Amino acid sequence: MKINNILTAALLISLIGLFVQVCSTSKAQTELKTVQAKCNSLTVYSDSLYSELYPAQNELDRHIEALHIFMKRNPKAANEYADIISEETE
Repeated sequence: MKINNILTAALLISLIGLFVQVCSTSKAQTELKTVQAKCNSLTVYSDSLYSELYPAQNELDRHIEALHIFMKRNPKAANEYADIISEETE
């Protein structure tokens, strides 16, 4: 009889522990799905920003290279152009 009560108590404690574990695992999985969805949306946002930045960066590089060529060909005019860009277009 005493062993029966001990086994019943152990079984109840085990079942309660299992229930708590299942509940916490379910909650963690729900939170994980939410975080994964946010991560996926940020990845898409990052990719779209990169696809917009890449052509702009190429165009900027071309303008910088053109300014270097301009500096070699006509330094005075290139300096004047650089001053206009840096001071008058802000």
